[in-house]
Amino acid sequence: MMNDLIADALTRIRNASSRKLDIATLLHSNAVEGVVNVLNEKEYIEGFDVIEGESNKKTIKVKIKFDENEKAVINELKRVSKPGRRVYKSAQEVKNFKSGRGIIVISTNQGIISNDKAYKNNTGGEVLCTVW
Repeated sequence: MMNDLIADALTRIRNASSRKLDIATLLHSNAVEGVVNVLNEKEYIEGFDVIEGESNKKTIKVKIKFDENEKAVINELKRVSKPGRRVYKSAQEVKNFKSGRGIIVISTNQGIISNDKAYKNNTGGEVLCTVW
C-alpha cells in the first residue's frame, strides 16, 4: 500500500514530462486533486480530468504542457513535507520562491493554495511541494 500519494503523483508528472509524454495518469485523492488544481491555475499543466474507474476508483489524467522547443514547462517538481517530516511555514516565510518564477503549494485551512494566495490571505500551512 502506498503511503504518500502526493509524492507518487509528482514523480509520475516528472517522469512523463522527462519522457515527453502528453498525459500522466495519477491515483486520485483530494490532496492530489488540490495540487493538480494549483498547477493548472498557475499554467504549469494544460489541464486535467478526474475519471471514474471500475469499483469507484478514480484516476486523474494530467495533460503535460510543453513550450515551443518541446521542453517541459516544469523544470523541477519537489516534495517538501513528507510523512516522516512535516514542514510548516508562516505567511511571511512563503512570500517569494525562486524570485517569483516558481511557486510553493501549501495546504492551509482554506484548502490547497499557492504561496502568493497564502501570502495575500495572510495564512501559513504545510508546504506540500515546490514547482519552477
